[in-house]
Amino acid sequence: MRHLLLIIAALGLARPALAADLAHGEVLYNARCGACHSPDADRVGPHHRGVVGRVAGTVEGFAYSPALKAAGLTWTPDLLDRWLTKPAALVPGTRMVFRVADPADRADIIAYLESLK
Repeated sequence: MRHLLLIIAALGLARPALAADLAHGEVLYNARCGACHSPDADRVGPHHRGVVGRVAGTVEGFAYSPALKAAGLTWTPDLLDRWLTKPAALVPGTRMVFRVADPADRADIIAYLESLK
């Protein structure tokens, strides 16, 4: 019984994971990422439709940095979170310099990116 009470108490103290907000992610994407990226057209940066699951540096016709082309990464939500936190820490020599400092904002943007299939 004592163990059960400890488990219940621990669960009560646990904080729920941040639930990503897809609609807010789209707003953030358009406001923060949209100057360089779009879902379907390459701009300063590559298009993002289908980015989750794509090998980094492989959009045909886009001029990636040699560092990103050689990185051998496949974009997952966790990897995108690390990328948006500090791109140069993940891939030294990348041309991407933009960061998203707020973890909730990153989660929302990533949720939006996941929806772009």
